[in-house]
Amino acid sequence: MSDRFDAALVDRHTELVVGLSITTENPEALRDLVFDPAYGTPYSGRYWQVSNDQGELFTSASLFDETLKEPKGEPNTPTLWNTTGPDNEAVRVAYQRITFEDGSIWGVSVAEGQSQLVAERQAAQTYLLPLFGLVGLTGVAGSLLLMSVIQGPLRKLQTDVAGRWDKDEDLNPSDYPGEVAPLVSDLNQLLRRNQVIVSGSRKQAADLAHALKTPSSILRNELSELTDSGANTDIAREALDRIDAQLNRALARLRAMNTAELSHSRTDLSSSIERLARLFTLTAEREQKTLAVSCDPGMWVRMDAQDIEEVLGNLLDNAVKWCSESVHVSAKRKGQDIEIRIEDDGPGLPEEARREALRPGGRLDTSVAGSGLGLSIAVELLNAYDARLELGVSDSLAGLEVRVTIPMRANQA
Repeated sequence: MSDRFDAALVDRHTELVVGLSITTENPEALRDLVFDPAYGTPYSGRYWQVSNDQGELFTSASLFDETLKEPKGEPNTPTLWNTTGPDNEAVRVAYQRITFEDGSIWGVSVAEGQSQLVAERQAAQTYLLPLFGLVGLTGVAGSLLLMSVIQGPLRKLQTDVAGRWDKDEDLNPSDYPGEVAPLVSDLNQLLRRNQVIVSGSRKQAADLAHALKTPSSILRNELSELTDSGANTDIAREALDRIDAQLNRALARLRAMNTAELSHSRTDLSSSIERLARLFTLTAEREQKTLAVSCDPGMWVRMDAQDIEEVLGNLLDNAVKWCSESVHVSAKRKGQDIEIRIEDDGPGLPEEARREALRPGGRLDTSVAGSGLGLSIAVELLNAYDARLELGVSDSLAGLEVRVTIPMRANQA
């Protein structure tokens, strides 16, 4: 705004110089030649003044009986400076000392009151700033709208990819804009490849488990026959138990690796618990023990059925094995989780023993034969699904309480 003000002042100075160049013999004629109503109105805020080397002054009618101060020195180019004009008005002056072709030397001044500049600035603040603010807000709103339009297909793709695991269906590229469709096709291929990798890995683990368990069972039967014939097989049995435990651990880890990330399996947890409860109820009754079950219906979890049933089966096996008379199993929704509690009235475990039982390679009691999944391996398998296992003391039965918590975000109602 200040630059525009100065540029207009220099333009008027140039007009005055041109007018003076043809009226040097009669400077009074400038008043008629330089026409601007403001130059004819006293104290209008717009003034001109010329002076020759004889000390004569000629001014616009707007100066009335006042004169403009001239800057020190003799600048031969237009010089802008601030001074005071009539009635102590702050003015900005363009001044130049010029020698014309006839040899005459003139000082040429054109002034403009700065009140106009102040008024223009106030007008800009009053009108332009709100306008600029509105333009800015419109630009921001437009940008947000544009981002929403751009991100809409990507958000839809994110939701569809998450739901694709549940439906086990490929995404349809035609449901997305042309820019996103190639990405959808690549995702379909990647998801199918990952599913094949997971399925193949789990099948290999299952085949390996079957191949190893058969010779292990044969060796165990041979040791039983040797024991019946009077041979001492304790060392061999212990070694075989360690081999079976390590095999179970390795196979469980192989199944758990990336399972939760890449598998789309869903399991009816309520049905699995009821089926396991029927199986272990028969085992408990043979030992004159009882197994009580309390389970909410319709609880689905996004977990492989073999994984969760192997974990729960081993926990129930431990509970029936170590209880005195009773085992209680409960499963219910609790806040954002599904919580499974397996409680017994057995001797329980002190706190240090609980930590040992959950330590990799730890067992509840090595005096009892067995080569099952083991609590530490169960923890690793559950961790693959962001679930957790904790040991505590049963409030109702006073024995061991095993609590399995599965986050609700891993569930599919």
